[in-house]
Amino acid sequence: MEDKDLIKLSVKELMELGICPTCLNRRTNGVIYGDNSHTKLYEDDDIEVVFVSNPRARGHIAIISVPHYQNMIEAPDELNEKIIRYSKFIMNELIKIYGCETVYLCTMCDGNINHYHVQLIPRYKDEQVGSRNFVKERKPYIFEEDKYNYLKERLESFANK
Repeated sequence: MEDKDLIKLSVKELMELGICPTCLNRRTNGVIYGDNSHTKLYEDDDIEVVFVSNPRARGHIAIISVPHYQNMIEAPDELNEKIIRYSKFIMNELIKIYGCETVYLCTMCDGNINHYHVQLIPRYKDEQVGSRNFVKERKPYIFEEDKYNYLKERLESFANK
């Protein structure tokens, strides 16, 4: 099937056909999940860093592999190492700019077709400790220009080291 035919299908239908919706979304400039230019903080040939459009907490970020891999197991060690380096840097920045107590790192690549990504989910002082934070109710993304610009600038600086 051609992309013009595939974009008419639901995410579930794409996955049932063994087609990665994330890869299709990239090829079609956001047709599947929408334009993420307002949430994108950084991108290079290996990774894309975005504020999650339906976050579980303020400051929820995803680091997504640009090349398609199902999960960490399939990805080359160099990519996994890069994702961990960026995760640690971003986690520290989130604690500074959002005042959260910690940031959870998780990857939930399961099902019949996935696209490798990690999620950085802040936990705030008034929230319960533990894995329930991974399934908190999702909320709409609220653009905070000062935090977005600061983090984008810090990531660009980190990438150029």
